[in-house]
Amino acid sequence: MKPRLARALLLLAMLASTVLLAACHRDESAPWRLTNVTGHMPDLDFKLTDDKGKAVTGADYRGKVVLLYFGYTHCPDVCPLTLAQLHVVMQRLGPLADDARILFVSVDPARDTPDVMHAYVNAFDPRAVGLSGEPRAIEALSKRYRSAYTREADKSDGQYEVSHSSAIYLFDREGKARLLSTPANPQDDLVHDLHLLLGLGAKP
Repeated sequence: MKPRLARALLLLAMLASTVLLAACHRDESAPWRLTNVTGHMPDLDFKLTDDKGKAVTGADYRGKVVLLYFGYTHCPDVCPLTLAQLHVVMQRLGPLADDARILFVSVDPARDTPDVMHAYVNAFDPRAVGLSGEPRAIEALSKRYRSAYTREADKSDGQYEVSHSSAIYLFDREGKARLLSTPANPQDDLVHDLHLLLGLGAKP
């Protein structure tokens, strides 16, 4: 199978998976505007290395509302646009944003060292944490949340791109998967639902 065809089929499968998840689990009676995945996706759980070189697990982020996103620092468009949008979202949340963390998981661990990740994520928002690790650990985490990625063929200069899913996974303070945000969701919906997750005593 040709690389371009394989990439197209993978992206189509990723899109179909996201659409089906949204269609099956949207609860119109709930206060959420994003796709409600409560009870349909596993808790936040991983063993990776953060952008300061420290070994971390999902448990280290208990008590915070987590926004999990898969990407890489050499991404030409989607990743920087997404992180820039998340920075605006954090600004709109005001002081509540201090109880949120953006976890940017690299799907390109060969190039995304802790130092590279630290410089990259902090250029967008101080509440963003870059995570990387062994390829097998990244692959397992991606499959855990029905995400996907594939490395494309090297270019003439030896550089390459990585095609990947673009959903943002939201977890509550207990590490429970609660919501799924896709590029089709307006920024206002993400801000609205984060207010609910971050609000004191709010347990929708």
